[in-house]
Amino acid sequence: MIRDKIVITGLGTVAPNGNNTDQFWESLISSKSGIGPITYFDTSNHRVSIAGQLSNFTPDKFINPKEIRKLDPFSIYALVAAEEAINMSGLDFDKINLDQAGVTIGTGVGGIQTLEQQHSIIKDRSARRVSPQFVPKMISNIAGGHLSIKWGLKGPNQTVTSACASANDAIGIAMRLILAGDADIMITGGTEASVTPLTIAGFANMRALSQSCEFPEKASRPFDKNRDGFVLGEGAGILVIERESHALNRGANILAELAGYGSTDDAFHVTKPSEGGLGGMKAMQKALSDASLNTDEINYINAHGTSTPYNDKNESHAIAKLFLNNIDTLKVSSTKSMTGHLLGATGAIEAIASVKAINNSILPPTINYDTPDPDCNLDIIPNYAQDLKINAVLSNNFGFGGHNSVLCLKKYD
Repeated sequence: MIRDKIVITGLGTVAPNGNNTDQFWESLISSKSGIGPITYFDTSNHRVSIAGQLSNFTPDKFINPKEIRKLDPFSIYALVAAEEAINMSGLDFDKINLDQAGVTIGTGVGGIQTLEQQHSIIKDRSARRVSPQFVPKMISNIAGGHLSIKWGLKGPNQTVTSACASANDAIGIAMRLILAGDADIMITGGTEASVTPLTIAGFANMRALSQSCEFPEKASRPFDKNRDGFVLGEGAGILVIERESHALNRGANILAELAGYGSTDDAFHVTKPSEGGLGGMKAMQKALSDASLNTDEINYINAHGTSTPYNDKNESHAIAKLFLNNIDTLKVSSTKSMTGHLLGATGAIEAIASVKAINNSILPPTINYDTPDPDCNLDIIPNYAQDLKINAVLSNNFGFGGHNSVLCLKKYD
């Protein structure tokens, strides 16, 4: 049985190296990093003082300033990215069935900025001074709720939290909901506003973050032998996906096909990937099977590539094993070298990067690659973008708890 194609018609991005999709893409292909010193809070007592913060971000151009005060930044980022994606898609909400239009959003830590702020108030002042807006600003599902409220989307609305796999899983679930007939169109992706004192301290004290703070733009160095941890980032990526017939009927410009989705768990360790990246490899296999593609039909992998010793080694082994027969022609890169790791939003901005790569026949590089690592023996597109006609892409994201999530995106024809 031939199933419906699921297509992508809109992209919206808020990232450390670009406040919209065009800026983000131009930064990627120009090898421009968005990583720098943390300015949101005093880092003098922290082990780590760098992150991928947003720069020159002005949400009041999109959201009423009075409303901004009622929102945690993770909801603000989602709303701004969704506005861009919806505008790009050409959606006219007066002409679609809103009961068949839904939302799935991934987030790792939700409204943690609000949580930290209000905890300080109850600790330093009193319980009576905690804001009545605390709960509706903080809960992880509220970003998706705001998207539905703003645009009147009355179909399925779900929030996914699977650590760093959250956005990929949200996009994959949105695809499944359309295929099941529960929706015709979904606003989907991920959002994260995690550059906070507590989050930085927690990741730093478990030695997950890079402590190469002297030169921030060089700290994230996936697959490089001297990598020493990831750099935390923030932002949002939102995609409009829909049934092909729905997109064609409304005359939408189709950007790419969302062809497959694979999800597994290592069932191995809370933070470490399974030896050899077996769980990640199985997720890639599932995504390929779902897309009815063979390994030799994949031109490029946007890797999880966190810049941690364990992930990059094990992901490299998994890719090399699965793509053994075409490893010499397969291109791999990690755009986290330029954005840092956006946790529950990272899969969405990397799916967007993959769509742009397909559309422009350009592969974004892995920057800061200076010293090859024999344990990461892949063509990781070092330091500079490369031209290549692309038919199909895998986008990998793996998370604490053993979560593995892979999307397969194809050139639309």
